Amino acid sequence: MASDTPDTPDQLYSAREPVFPRRVNGFFRSLKWWIMGITLGIYYLTPWIRWDRGPNLPDQAVLIDMAGRRFFFFWIEIWPHEFYFVAGLLIMAGLGLFLFTSALGRVWCGYACPQTVWTDLFVLVERWIEGDRNARVRLWKQKWNAEKIRKYAFKWVVWFLIALATGGAWVFYFADAPTLLHGLLTFTAPSVAYGTVLVLTLTTFAFGGFAREQMCIYACPWPRIQAAMMDEDTITIGYREWRGEPRGKGKEREGLGDCIDCNACFNVCPMGIDIRDGQQLACITCGLCIDACDDMMDKVGKPRGLIDYLALKDEAEERVAGKPVHHVAKHVFRPRTILYFVLWAAVGVALVVALFVRSDMQITLRPERNPVYVMESDGSIRNTYELGIRNMHGEMRPFYVSLGENSTLDIEVQGTEGTVVEAPADEETKVRVYVTAPAGSPEAGTDRTPIRIWVTDGESGDRTSRDTVFNGTGQ
Repeated sequence: MASDTPDTPDQLYSAREPVFPRRVNGFFRSLKWWIMGITLGIYYLTPWIRWDRGPNLPDQAVLIDMAGRRFFFFWIEIWPHEFYFVAGLLIMAGLGLFLFTSALGRVWCGYACPQTVWTDLFVLVERWIEGDRNARVRLWKQKWNAEKIRKYAFKWVVWFLIALATGGAWVFYFADAPTLLHGLLTFTAPSVAYGTVLVLTLTTFAFGGFAREQMCIYACPWPRIQAAMMDEDTITIGYREWRGEPRGKGKEREGLGDCIDCNACFNVCPMGIDIRDGQQLACITCGLCIDACDDMMDKVGKPRGLIDYLALKDEAEERVAGKPVHHVAKHVFRPRTILYFVLWAAVGVALVVALFVRSDMQITLRPERNPVYVMESDGSIRNTYELGIRNMHGEMRPFYVSLGENSTLDIEVQGTEGTVVEAPADEETKVRVYVTAPAGSPEAGTDRTPIRIWVTDGESGDRTSRDTVFNGTGQ
């Protein structure tokens, strides 16, 4: 449609109106403070926890060792070939997200998502420097002057320091934290460390300070996926319209609902939405609107729970009963959530079993194909194999290489006397192994003979083997 004024183009988009949530006290706000403190504490402090693994291994409790291609988590060590543990944890995280969303809505988004946690922290700084909602709105609308420049500059400096600590903490997970910190401060750290800190600092500064709710609405895919996870049995935040409508202000409240249209729920919302408009993509179910509404209901002498965690399926029953009903167990324990829990638990049990049954010694065996075999001067036939021994212990150990007890073949390890391999701690050692068939033996004249090579831990006595073939002349 053309504009009524030809010289003025149609406005398809409007500029973003910043959200300035008002301060609120209550159960859910306190819960969010506790979760913020715990999660930030875990994030910032974990790289500094020490864990003694012996003289040959790093003593950082949680370390992603990219150079050594290992992941250390307290007493657990994950090697590259064991990436299925990481994949299993990611699967558990996804199933856990499905489980909690189907049962309790977007509780992850509202309480523990990094974007929510850091945005809460940035808003706390903003409120500390500029004041509560009304003061921040006035400051945002006023023209640039000395007061506005001073407060905004101070706020941005504090934001930047928080973002810098965030980016700095992240790189400590990938190297020894005290050593890397010294390197960063003395400008001797690798350039990739500085680049990573810079990128994470700028993104945290932008996402937590300026983008805020836009990251949840436009960048994050989960608000769109959640529709498939939630149904009318999901316990999520809702407005009891049957009780609050028609809303209105004033002392004369005959014919009006309990909602006094104070907009307290809207003013505290970090997403800038009105929960009374119904379920919305932007709602992260943080519970702050519940605290604000309950506080107002206390002031006007009305029962709490006008805005509450509830299941939409209960609305019809509540309208008839004229009071809230809570069938939490029925809504939480239903086929969908039980299925998610069973799948989540099954993956978890499988990972635990795999962790405890895995061997601390693993081997690989690869026949060399060029040449397939070598004929010695005495007529014997020799095959060459590359044997890899992965010593997952914290100390050097001897490993003995052998064939089956009834084998008529001879075996030796290159560079050693006999068949012993001294494998360094927490490393994979590769050696060449020679298997020889005496002249005139059945194996020497047979094209392919199945054989089994054994490796025995010289200290624990544990054994493992690999099957391969011995190549003869075929004559």
